[in-house]
Amino acid sequence: MGTNGSTVLEPLRQGLPPLDPSAVSSAASVALPARYEAVGSARKFTRATLGQWDLEERFDDIALVVSELVTNALRHALPADTPREQTEPPVRLHLMCWASRLVCAVRDPSDESPVARDTDDDFSAESGRGLFLVDSFSDGWGWHPLAGAVRGKVVWALFQLR
Repeated sequence: MGTNGSTVLEPLRQGLPPLDPSAVSSAASVALPARYEAVGSARKFTRATLGQWDLEERFDDIALVVSELVTNALRHALPADTPREQTEPPVRLHLMCWASRLVCAVRDPSDESPVARDTDDDFSAESGRGLFLVDSFSDGWGWHPLAGAVRGKVVWALFQLR
C-alpha cells in the first residue's frame, strides 16, 4: 500500500526518494522510444533486471508500477507532434537497488507536474488511474524536475525490500 494509506491521493510530492545515492548497490536503465510498445519493453527489462538482482518475487508489483509510469510518460508527457522515431529516445526507465529498497524512476521531457485523479472520479474511464495504482502498489512515490539545462522531470516509486 502507498505511503498515505487513504482513499484519496495526497497532493503530489516533489523531491527525491529518501535514499543515499552513494549507497546504491545495483542500477540499470534503458531508453524507451516514443511508441506504446515501449511499455512491453520496459516490463521485459524490469523482469530481466529483477532476475539478475534475485528479486523475481517482487516482479508483479514493480512491473505494474513501471507500466503505469511509462504509460503516463508516453501519454501525457510527450506532445502529440513528437516524432515517433527519434535518434534520442525521449523516455528512460531507471531501476536502482539499495540493500533494503528499490526505486524505479521514469524520466520524460515534460516540465508539467503529474496530475493524479481523485479516487471518486469515474473509474469506468479508461485512463486516469495510473498514479492511484502507483500509490497503491508502491511504498511511496513522487517527482522532481530535472536540473540544469535539461528539460523534463523524473517520476519515481519506492519499494521496500523485505
